[in-house]
Amino acid sequence: TKGKQKLSERQENMKENNHTEHQALRSSRLTMIPVSIGDAADLYAYAKNPDVGPHAGWKPHESVEESREIIEGLFLPSGAWGIHEIGSDGLPGPMIGTIALEEDRFRPDAKSKEIGYSLAKDAWGRGYMTEASAEVIRYAFENLGMEILTICTSPVNRRSQRVAEKNGFTYEGKIRKAYRIYTGELRDSLVFSLTKEEWE
Repeated sequence: TKGKQKLSERQENMKENNHTEHQALRSSRLTMIPVSIGDAADLYAYAKNPDVGPHAGWKPHESVEESREIIEGLFLPSGAWGIHEIGSDGLPGPMIGTIALEEDRFRPDAKSKEIGYSLAKDAWGRGYMTEASAEVIRYAFENLGMEILTICTSPVNRRSQRVAEKNGFTYEGKIRKAYRIYTGELRDSLVFSLTKEEWE
C-alpha cells in the first residue's frame, strides 16, 4: 500500500541521515506520526498563520519550501511527530500540528527532554495539544526511560502554559531574557517540569 511504501521510504531516509525516529502514537482522537518531508504542505497550511508562530517566538512560514527546510533542519533530527485527527473512517487526516522531545539544555546530567509543540489555529480550544502531550509524556517515561520532562514557554503564550498545567507539570520559575526570537527581542522563559514519580 501507499502508506507502507511511505513508511519504508521514511525509515530509509532516517537511517541515511542519522535522524531519530520514534514509533507512531495514538490517543482517543489523535494519532501522532513521525514527521516526513511529505508533510511540508500541511505544515505550511497552518504555520503561515500569523497567530500561530509568533506566540512561540518563530516567524510565520512564507512558503512550502521554507516549511520543508524546517522539517529537514529541526523536526527530522529531533524525531518530531505530526499530529493528525483520526477521521470517522479510522484513518489520519492532514497534519494539524507537531510535537517533539527536544534537548533539555538545563539538565545535562538527567535523562530529560523538553517538550515542544505547535497547533493549527483551527484546532485550538478542543484540548488536542493536552491530549497529544499526555500520550508523548507516557511514551517518554515508559518507553524511553526519561526521569523528568520540561516545558519552557514565554509569558505571552498562555495556551502553552495551560497545556503544562493540565498535564500536571509544576511551575519552577522564570528565566529572564532566556532566548532571542526572530524579531531580535529577548524573551523571558517560564519553566515547567514533571518527574516520572509525579507522573506515576
